[in-house]
Amino acid sequence: MPQSQPQRPRRMKRALRRAFMRAHIALYRLSGGLLGSRIPGRSFMLLTTIGCKSGLERVTPIFYLPKADQFLLIASNWGGQQQPSWWLNLQAHPQAKVRVGRRHLTVMARQADAEERARLWPSIVSRYAEFARYQQQVTREIPIIILSPVV
Repeated sequence: MPQSQPQRPRRMKRALRRAFMRAHIALYRLSGGLLGSRIPGRSFMLLTTIGCKSGLERVTPIFYLPKADQFLLIASNWGGQQQPSWWLNLQAHPQAKVRVGRRHLTVMARQADAEERARLWPSIVSRYAEFARYQQQVTREIPIIILSPVV
């Protein structure tokens, strides 16, 4: 049975995103965090989670917002209806590792509660309009994840 036309573009997008992510991780690591940690107007970290099903380490280059000594992540999944894998992994195993530039940290993840999200979301979408568009595309509320360093 031939594949339907809409599946081909989705699969192509997924394959391109995966290739981009692998290249981003390699560049970040090879440069010691000098390349790939900043793109104009954006900061990126390497987030290492434990797979919720596999139990294996999974590395994701991810956009973050610094907030005092914490990091905010937006679980938008590019405007997809499903939660991103990294967030599912953090729900199962909230302790993770991050590489922020040259720094390596162990962090604990938690979802921002309703009050925190109500306070944070307007400033996030005013600066990064794509998150407002993503929220309009999905029926789920896009979570804000707070990573706090483990001391």
